[in-house]
Amino acid sequence: MNIIRIGGVPEHFNLPWHLALEEDLFFKAGVSVVWVEFPEGTGAMNKALRAKEIDLAVILTGGVIKDIANGNPSKILQLYVSSPLLWGVHVPHHSPFTTIDELQYAKAAISRYGSGSHVMAHVQAKQRGWDTSKLEFEVVNTLENAVEALTEKKADYFMWEHFTTKPIVDAGIFRRLGDFPTPWSCFVIAGTDDAIKTKSKEIQTVLQVINTVSRDFKKIPSIDRTLAHRYEQQLEDIQKWLSGTTWSQEQITTEEINRIQSKLTELQMIDNEIDANEIYVNLH
Repeated sequence: MNIIRIGGVPEHFNLPWHLALEEDLFFKAGVSVVWVEFPEGTGAMNKALRAKEIDLAVILTGGVIKDIANGNPSKILQLYVSSPLLWGVHVPHHSPFTTIDELQYAKAAISRYGSGSHVMAHVQAKQRGWDTSKLEFEVVNTLENAVEALTEKKADYFMWEHFTTKPIVDAGIFRRLGDFPTPWSCFVIAGTDDAIKTKSKEIQTVLQVINTVSRDFKKIPSIDRTLAHRYEQQLEDIQKWLSGTTWSQEQITTEEINRIQSKLTELQMIDNEIDANEIYVNLH
């Protein structure tokens, strides 16, 4: 039985994968799936895809399109979450900054270059008319390290998913200046060209299983309470997050790929836009 190694962040978006694994749904369908956690986020998963350390990744849409356009030998297989990601813009609780506009010349903590936090810092800056060439960054790898970096004044602000960081805000460690939603879909499932070539049948099975689970995910009895308990969130926060989150079983569109590439080109984060057919592939 071929093994499929899947990378993802340890966040509430990925509970459908864990439920499928805990219920042995992949194994019963004839595929051995190994889940690999990446608390460092998209940049680390892109690196792992390039190194063939994982076969698939549940990964931020903008981040993986950027890396594929810059030479990552991988393809998007389908959307996973089609709603935007809500990025909270955080500063230390006792920071003198009170508005996002005051951060124009401040240093941003990012998980790593090429990560979602790196890309979104550029997108936010461009939208506000800042000079993106003047942005400064402190690489922190993980959320835990971001807390340390901001507390010790190694960086001034940190952009991360609103609800993942909410407990840190509630604890009085971070203060949120505002939110910044991605101007595109949240997560896709991507795979290496090598895995797509050699494990196509198994990958199709994996997609069929996760799509069945994600399609009915919100209908699971007391799923809000399960999420709140497992991810140490307030129930009302999880309910708000669930109401604004849409899991998808569809392919990403050429139009969305081209729109994201256009934005990344404008931000000088990719050198050349490539044909959308080089970024996604249909296995269904």
